[in-house]
Amino acid sequence: MIGGKIVVKLNLIITAITPGIALALIFYWFDRHDREPIGMLLKVFIFGAVYVFPTILIENFLLLFNIFGGVLGAAYTAFIVAGLTEEYMKRKVVLKYVYFNPVFNEKLDGIVYCVMSALGFATLENIMYVVFTFSDVEAVGYYRAIISVPAHMLFAVTMGYYLSLAKFSSTPEEHRHYFKKSLSVPAMMHGIFDFILMANIPLLMVFFIPFVIYLWVVNLKKLNVYYNDSKYYANNDNEFSDRNNDFN
Repeated sequence: MIGGKIVVKLNLIITAITPGIALALIFYWFDRHDREPIGMLLKVFIFGAVYVFPTILIENFLLLFNIFGGVLGAAYTAFIVAGLTEEYMKRKVVLKYVYFNPVFNEKLDGIVYCVMSALGFATLENIMYVVFTFSDVEAVGYYRAIISVPAHMLFAVTMGYYLSLAKFSSTPEEHRHYFKKSLSVPAMMHGIFDFILMANIPLLMVFFIPFVIYLWVVNLKKLNVYYNDSKYYANNDNEFSDRNNDFN
């Protein structure tokens, strides 16, 4: 009996951690023109997970001020408690541990590190939901693997896109503008995502799948822009090096 429970828990843990690790490996492979140090990627992923704990404390505190009911209460929880707080904390990991580090040297890095922070966060959050909160509902693990964890990744793509624009901006005004957007836009996306699910309005659920498709389309375009930048500069650097070797 005890052995059976242990096996079930192990299966749940594997279900919970697989999506985040799989997506992290995909991004590691994707960033192949100027690959980031594994140690730094792991550091950001791990601290993304660690920051779940202070996030929970902040969210529980903010919930004390949710004096609204119905749709307004759902909006407060979705946009302020979840969206703004979680995206702020995930961005904080990147700002604290890698934003000012020399390894952050191209625009694609902003997306890669924000995604690592978000996937670390989503992986621990997934364990808490799948293993401990809804361990008796097997479908929760599959739902979160298909919808919730990738959503965290997509919000992070937008965050990293604007964070890189801020880091490599040419003026203080541009930096402030994009730095604000690196939080406000993913927080808004996160809020809309959660609000559709929390509002308990059947008509609103019609927009959920189109919104998820929109997130994929928009963020894959952002990712492609920085991937092409990374490829272009890597090829140019190689050509420059080859020419120098020809002269030597």
